[in-house]
Amino acid sequence: MATQDFQLLVDTGLLAQVEQIVIDGHRSLQESKGLAWSPSIAYRWLHYEDPEPVARLAEGVRKLSKGGVEFDAGAVDKACAEAVRRGFLSSA
Repeated sequence: MATQDFQLLVDTGLLAQVEQIVIDGHRSLQESKGLAWSPSIAYRWLHYEDPEPVARLAEGVRKLSKGGVEFDAGAVDKACAEAVRRGFLSSA
């Protein structure tokens, strides 16, 4: 996804789908540790103000996965199917 036209990712809604998956994962991890959570905490954790938001999301997924977060399989499947349909990912 990082090599795709950013505006196209926004226009198709794919960026928002992936963003929500990562934010939900962050919430899950924080809550499992008994820590406070809010969307602003998650966005700061992601360093989402960075000019490369797709790279920040990918980094967030790696960090959350190492922390034991299991992402919503249905949401991931839906985002992947949309990415394949739009030509952002290969179906092979």
